[in-house]
Amino acid sequence: MNFPSSLIEDAVNELSKFPGIGKKSALRMVLFLLKQDIPMVTKMGESIIKLRKKIQFCERCHNVSDNRVCNICANPKRDPQIVCVVEDLRDVMAIENTHQFNGNYHVLGGLINPIQGIGPNQLKVDSLIERIKLFEIKEVILALSATMEGDTTAFYLSKKITPLGVSISAISRGIAVGGELEYADEITLGRSIANRIPYRN
Repeated sequence: MNFPSSLIEDAVNELSKFPGIGKKSALRMVLFLLKQDIPMVTKMGESIIKLRKKIQFCERCHNVSDNRVCNICANPKRDPQIVCVVEDLRDVMAIENTHQFNGNYHVLGGLINPIQGIGPNQLKVDSLIERIKLFEIKEVILALSATMEGDTTAFYLSKKITPLGVSISAISRGIAVGGELEYADEITLGRSIANRIPYRN
């Protein structure tokens, strides 16, 4: 792709680093920005820089937050003794959109994937175990994608949690096997949370 300006080329190369954004899509974004006034573009750039510099992670559940403890963990109306374990922020957002869950979350930060070199030590597993003990958690819901990595992670977690005497459940498999949680429609995902089942190794 030939560019009339090195500035445009640099901007396209940076924007195309986003997942799912190719050079053509990045070029459309750059051309859109060129049509906007400078204050608008400046505000957009500053918001991205502010996001990266100031975003925090909840010290309890590892969800993204504006404060040390996120709004969900700090909400007294939610049940702190039920913890839903998810892969990342996208899954928290997907489940929250169903309005079917009133407990708290624990964000692992990924799934066990030996091929990519991701083992349990790279995930927030130890803090989950500590949290179960400290907050007297009664139920842990494994809301992980129905993939090989999700099943492997769920199996590992169940082995770690079972000796603690906590009830372990999993979302019902209205979610297609091999499907990513974030892409499930809200009704299906909501029913999967509401109709969760005891976890079986």
